[in-house]
Amino acid sequence: MTLQLSLPTPPSTELLAARTPQRVRHDIQLRRTTVQSVHRLTPHMLRITVQGSDLAGFASQGFDDHVKLLFPDASGQLQVPPMESDGLPPALRASMRDYTPHSYDADAQQLSIDFAVHEAGPATAWALQAAPGQQLGIAGPRGSFIIPAAFDGHLLIGDDTALPAIARRLQELPAGTRVVAVVEVDSAADEQALPSAALGQVYWVHRNGRPAGDADGLLQALSQLNAPAGDYYCWVALESAAAKTLRHALITQYAAHPKWTKAAAYWKRGSQGVHEVIEE
Repeated sequence: MTLQLSLPTPPSTELLAARTPQRVRHDIQLRRTTVQSVHRLTPHMLRITVQGSDLAGFASQGFDDHVKLLFPDASGQLQVPPMESDGLPPALRASMRDYTPHSYDADAQQLSIDFAVHEAGPATAWALQAAPGQQLGIAGPRGSFIIPAAFDGHLLIGDDTALPAIARRLQELPAGTRVVAVVEVDSAADEQALPSAALGQVYWVHRNGRPAGDADGLLQALSQLNAPAGDYYCWVALESAAAKTLRHALITQYAAHPKWTKAAAYWKRGSQGVHEVIEE
């Protein structure tokens, strides 16, 4: 039976209102933090926890929020310039990289961020050598996009770079919520335990050494997916071209509602520092 992601009967006005995402804006602050621990979750994923009094007041309400990371210079010093009236200086924004906050402990003033280890850009290079005592600059998130749980189901699709956001969504969804996650990683060694109170199904797709950034494996998994029919909120994040292909397939082949289908490019083949929402 073909996966059906939107029911033919339109939802009521009340249900539409309950399903409307909420945007929350945050004041931007550039925070200086210190690495507290580095933990290798899998062969291609590191969790780095930073700590510092500058994290007081940190807020992240959306599972796919992103903060900008500022790395130390070649001498190991973190240069944190003053904020401008309109936010971060443009030159500084260009050198920063976007990452999803995994979790924040306000009492301990500790923030954990997961790093997918792939081709060596500035973020990967820093994460691979990170050690307790080193410094890291953090700005944001600029805002949160809060997706309600009031759908018949939630479909989460992504590669290694999206795994931190998927893990957080699974952890935050209320008990009894129906959710399906389809995640592409290199091999079975890169699968993670994804705790959730929701009624979750997780399907792993393995590249087995093939380069990342191809939508074929995830498309094949979707064609074999067995999930109850209903109105789903679909969330997709991976390489830019692959994310566009998946979003198009969800809408045209599986009846996903365009307004309930969010896709993002978490990276782009041949480019650095890409993070953008995909719209048709």
